[in-house]
Amino acid sequence: MSVQLNHTIVPARDAKASATYLASVLGREIPTRFGPFFGVEVDNGVTLDFMTTAGEIPSQHYAFLVSEQEFDEIFARIREQSTRFWADPGQHRPGEINRRDGGRGIYWEDPNGHLLEILTRPYGSGR
Repeated sequence: MSVQLNHTIVPARDAKASATYLASVLGREIPTRFGPFFGVEVDNGVTLDFMTTAGEIPSQHYAFLVSEQEFDEIFARIREQSTRFWADPGQHRPGEINRRDGGRGIYWEDPNGHLLEILTRPYGSGR
């Protein structure tokens, strides 16, 4: 059997609202409920299972590899919401797009402070 990531739990202040936010921005199906989780499935079968968590939520990083067209569509939704974005994970280059490895990428924060990223080429692929 091959080893594949199947799902990961994403802590959130409001699981349904957070999952709905991500699904909306990425253009995914409406999140499905499974027990205490609201899942957002991506094309490779991995599910991000949002779970309401009390207390402090440590910031996590979630990166999504997308096509050029999907990048344009997602980026348009981010700009429509007037969401701040950066070209780097340290958030030192606001309002810029990174062009690493001949692709495009941006970072932005979700309502829980998780750092989300879309990129059109895997890092290290343009060497």
